[in-house]
Amino acid sequence: MKILFISDTHSKHHRFNFPSADMIVHAGDFTRKGTKEEVQDFLTWYQKLDFEHKILIGGNHDFFLEHHSAAFRQMLPKNIHYLEDEGITIEGIKFWGSPITPFFMDYAFNRQRGKEIRAYWDKIPTDVDVLVTHGPPYRILDKTLLQMHVGCRELLSAVQDRIHPKIHVFGHIHEAYGQVKEGNTLFINASALKFKGFGTNSPIIADI
Repeated sequence: MKILFISDTHSKHHRFNFPSADMIVHAGDFTRKGTKEEVQDFLTWYQKLDFEHKILIGGNHDFFLEHHSAAFRQMLPKNIHYLEDEGITIEGIKFWGSPITPFFMDYAFNRQRGKEIRAYWDKIPTDVDVLVTHGPPYRILDKTLLQMHVGCRELLSAVQDRIHPKIHVFGHIHEAYGQVKEGNTLFINASALKFKGFGTNSPIIADI
């Protein structure tokens, strides 16, 4: 299966035209302010994209998803699979998605580093093929312009010591866009917008 990965479109999704693939996976921050209106505009656009399968998770800007979870799920078109600390199997490939990121300025889906955030990573099964999180693991495509590594240490431990997915895709740190393979896992930072939205990055496609 050919999968197109994207993240952090921040309500500028109409800028993008995508190459063909079997599936699209959006790793969160599809809104800028997290309003219901932004959410609806994105969902209307996303459901019309020409992909057989569509997966979506939330991000730290997507406040409506956390504060009005039931209302958001009622808005979801039937052809979009939304994952919030849950999994789905599509054509034999096992996906798990989580919007959780380490606490920073009280954004959406923020959790404290250490025991609190580790509880979310402990939920992830060990047979996951594609792990979709909004934030990166520590020291993997997580470096800011200030040269600081801001990824999650607990997530890194879970991925490298226990889960070992074939692909781990995320976004959140726009300036760390790219991909790298460590061990048997391909790590992808799929941030679509460059830092502060100045320009765009190409979506990343991988086969699995």
